[in-house]
Amino acid sequence: MIRIRKGKVTEIIRCSQGVTEIKVEVEGKIEDALNYDFMTGPVHLGDGVTLNTTALHKELGTGGYHFVMANAKVRKTDVDEMGHIMKLRYTPSQVKCFSVEEELNPHRAKIADFTSLLGTPVVVGTLHSMLAPAAAGVKKASSGKLRVAYVMTDRAALPIQISRTVAELKEKGLIDATVTVGNAFGGDFEAVNIYTGLIAAKEVIEADVVIVTLGPGIVGTGTKYGFSGIEQGEIINAVNILGGKAIAIPRISFTDPRERHTGISHHTLTVLGKIAVTPCDVVLPYMNPIKENFVNKQLMKSGAALEHRIVMEDGEPALLYLIEKDIVVTTMGRSMSQDKEYFLTAGAAGILASKYVVY
Repeated sequence: MIRIRKGKVTEIIRCSQGVTEIKVEVEGKIEDALNYDFMTGPVHLGDGVTLNTTALHKELGTGGYHFVMANAKVRKTDVDEMGHIMKLRYTPSQVKCFSVEEELNPHRAKIADFTSLLGTPVVVGTLHSMLAPAAAGVKKASSGKLRVAYVMTDRAALPIQISRTVAELKEKGLIDATVTVGNAFGGDFEAVNIYTGLIAAKEVIEADVVIVTLGPGIVGTGTKYGFSGIEQGEIINAVNILGGKAIAIPRISFTDPRERHTGISHHTLTVLGKIAVTPCDVVLPYMNPIKENFVNKQLMKSGAALEHRIVMEDGEPALLYLIEKDIVVTTMGRSMSQDKEYFLTAGAAGILASKYVVY
């Protein structure tokens, strides 16, 4: 069940993209909370709010805030007329979206008339922290000429507004437009599923390169199939079905203390060996020979090297581009210097994708 408590807004920290970060007094403590202004209305100092306190009470890293469910002082608001597709359906938080597939949407014809992605490169990741280096790789390799669309899936955070990374990448020109698919919402364009999300990226945004990965806040259970990023295989299949060029970002780390994530993560090996039943390019960055040999042995042992095309690419320019743009990225709290192979891999994928674009 949801753990519900009453609270009082004591401080407004920041407001961006329709999300307000606040401090609330709840049960005698001052704690962090988020308010989605576009869902529950604006908040002000002193407002009494109803909070979902489940995540912080359970001390979860994922969703580690209280969330405002209702504001006692919010005034009545009306729903605008456009759009009939509901996301978060049949929950108290369901939101109306104007999906690209709808009859009244001016982009519907492009979705309906679609035939093929025509080889458009689609970079598919498993963690939100892969987005920035992948986008940096595309932009650096093309001197900023290629249009990049980000398609955010619904396997983690659902409102795209919660991602400060997306906001910064758009502001600094590394992402040109976004699509939110499934129950994810808040993108520049909305789509019902990954297929129409990819089509919208190609036909509506006119992207040269598409990057697909989930939002912040993954779920992992330590089991073979119980993790959010397993969708990577399903998305690879979707890209191939639609006639695109699928490029997988393997999760590589030599810093993660968990043995199952050493070298190529067991997540990636499961995706490539069991879920992605159509072929893709698997990008490896240039690494020292010992690490490279370790990863290649993992790929051979798992059978992934026989089912997919292994491609070596230099990811360093992407990381230098992030530094040039003053974009700070981390994964599991580790910086680029602390977990370099992880970021090099995502950057290499973006650089490789740029090479597949026909100018």
